[in-house]
Amino acid sequence: MAGFDMNALFQQAQQLQEQMKHAQEELAKKQVTGTAGGGMVVVTANGKGEMLKVQIDPKVVDPKDVAMLEDLVLAAVNSALRAAQALAQSQAGPLAGLKDMFPGMVP
Repeated sequence: MAGFDMNALFQQAQQLQEQMKHAQEELAKKQVTGTAGGGMVVVTANGKGEMLKVQIDPKVVDPKDVAMLEDLVLAAVNSALRAAQALAQSQAGPLAGLKDMFPGMVP
């Protein structure tokens, strides 16, 4: 096994880990929205999938039909989470497979 440098491999893994950390930090700064009911309910999330804001059009608030509002909020949240996942996948680029390649080394 001449020429195999374990230190070089370890340094590359550290560099990849730093790149992944930076990519995750940048992703957390981006925002996506999910909507339901034709924009009557809007949920804003960040790239980490954390909900940041929920906006509900007052026209949707009907005390006699709380179930509809609950369904709209749930649909908007799920839409925002799907958008956050799509953003994360699109931003991963060449780092996308690192978690599988180096389990336990990449956050």
